[in-house]
Amino acid sequence: MKASPSIIVIGSGIGGLCCGALLARYGYRVTVCESHTIAGGAAHGFERGGYTFDSGPSLYSGMSYRGSTNPLRHVLDAVGEGDSVAWANYDTWGVRLPEGDFDTTVGNDQFAQVLQTLRGDAAVREWRHLHKAMVPLGKAATALPPAALRLDLGALQTVAPYAWNLLRNAPALTQSSQPFSAVLDRTIRDPFIRHWMNLLCFLLSGLPAEGTSTAEMAFMFAEWYRPGVSLDYPMGGSAALVNALERGLEKFGGTLRLGAHVEQILVAGGRAAGVTLRSGETLKASTVIANASIWDTLRLVPEGALPKAFVAKRQATPACPSFLHLHLGIDGAGLPADLACHYITVEDWAAGIEAPQNLIVMSIPTVLDPSLAPPGKHTVHVYTPATEPYALWQSLDRRSDAYASLKKERAQPLWQALERIIPDVRQRVEVELVGTPLTHERFLRCHRGSYGPAISAQDGLFPGPKTPLKGLFCVGGSIFPGIGLPAVAACGLITANTLTSVGRHRQMLKEIMG
Repeated sequence: MKASPSIIVIGSGIGGLCCGALLARYGYRVTVCESHTIAGGAAHGFERGGYTFDSGPSLYSGMSYRGSTNPLRHVLDAVGEGDSVAWANYDTWGVRLPEGDFDTTVGNDQFAQVLQTLRGDAAVREWRHLHKAMVPLGKAATALPPAALRLDLGALQTVAPYAWNLLRNAPALTQSSQPFSAVLDRTIRDPFIRHWMNLLCFLLSGLPAEGTSTAEMAFMFAEWYRPGVSLDYPMGGSAALVNALERGLEKFGGTLRLGAHVEQILVAGGRAAGVTLRSGETLKASTVIANASIWDTLRLVPEGALPKAFVAKRQATPACPSFLHLHLGIDGAGLPADLACHYITVEDWAAGIEAPQNLIVMSIPTVLDPSLAPPGKHTVHVYTPATEPYALWQSLDRRSDAYASLKKERAQPLWQALERIIPDVRQRVEVELVGTPLTHERFLRCHRGSYGPAISAQDGLFPGPKTPLKGLFCVGGSIFPGIGLPAVAACGLITANTLTSVGRHRQMLKEIMG
C-alpha cells in the first residue's frame, strides 16, 4: 500500500491544531511542531499557585450543540471530539460605559430595553431598524457552513448541496464584503448605538466599523441576536478545547511535538520539503503548513524561495497592536453571588475604541467553572484587547527594573477597571501576573506581540492560505478575517479540506452536517 503523504504543521495554535487534526482524520501523516512546552498558542491554559488561567480567549458561542455555525465546532465534530468538552451556558455580561453601568444579555429584546432606559424611543426604533436590516445579511452569512468550503474546483461539488440556499440569499451576499459602516450609515443615527456597534466590531476584528466586513457582523448578529441564544464557556477553560483537538489529532495517528522550535522551512525542487528544528533535527514532508503569523513565516523561508513582490507585500501587512494582561488569583469570600463571567469598560467614546487602554475586558471564569481555582477563590483575567503599543516595550530588558516599573504603571487602568466590579480586589490577591507585548512575543512567537493583521474591509480581502511556493500553506490569524477562534478555526478547516480529496471532504460533511 502506498504511504500517505506527510504534512508538517508549524505551531499548535487553534488554526494549526484544527488543520492538523482534520488532515489526520483525512488520512495524512501529520506532525505538529510547537516551540512552546504547552500547546494551544493564544488559547493555551496554564497554572500558577493552584489557579488555572486562560492565556487569551474568553468569549465563546455556538460551541455547545451540533448544527452550529461555528467552524471550531465543525472541526471538533469531524474528529469525534464535539461532545467531549462540557460547556457552561450563560447569557449575561456586565458593561461599564460613559452612559452608565448595566448588565446586558445576548438577544435582541433585552438590548432594546437597555436602549429604552439610556436613549429613549427613537433609539429603540433605530435598533429595531438595524436588526431588521441584519436579518437577511445574517441568513446570507450562515447560508453555507464553513465545513463545506475548499479553495479549488472541488468546491463546486462540496458547495452544491447548499446552492439553493446561497442563491436565495444572493442579494444580501453581495453586501458581505462591504465595511459594516455602510450598513450603519443607512440605519443608525443615534450616537450610542453607533458607539456600541463600533465596540462589537473591534472585539470581532480588531478594527472599528469602517474596517470590519459586513459578513463578520452579520454572522455575529445571526448568532447573538436570535431567540433562545446563550454564550458558552468550556469547563476546564480554553485548555479543554486544546486538549480535545490534541486528542482528535492523535486518535487518527497524528503527532504533537512540544518544545520543537522550527528554525527554517526546507525547500527542494522548488517546493517546501520539510523543516529544520533548532535542535538540528530535520523533518521531511510533502507539505508544510505554517500556523505562525505571516511576518514570522516569511523569516522561516530561505531567501529567494518566494517571489520578492509577494514577500514585500506580505511584510507590509498592517499589524494590530498588542495586549496587556492582568491574571489574578483572588479570595472570593463575601463577593456578590451575581458576579458576571465577563465585564467590559470603556472610558471615553470620543478617544476612539482603539485608543490605548480605553477599552478593557474582564473575565471571571470561575463564576461558571469553580474548578479553575481553589475552593472559595476566583480566577480573574483583565486585558486590553489589541490596543497596547509594542513601541513602549520593544527596547526593554524583561529582567530590568525599568520593565518591572512599566508593567506596574501600565497595569493601573486594568486594576481600576476591575475595582469598579470588585472594589477591594487588591486586598484579595493571592496570585498576580502581568503579561506584556514582550510576553506575547516570547511565548506565542508572534511578530511584535501582535494578535494579527489589521486588514481593513476597505482595502480588500484577507490573502488566504496559499503561497507561491508549492507545498507551503499558511493558516491562523494572518489568513482569515477576524482575530478570534472561529476565524482561525475556519482557516485551518478550509485549508485541510483543500488538501484532501473531494470524496473524503464530502464524507466528512455528511457525517457532521447530516
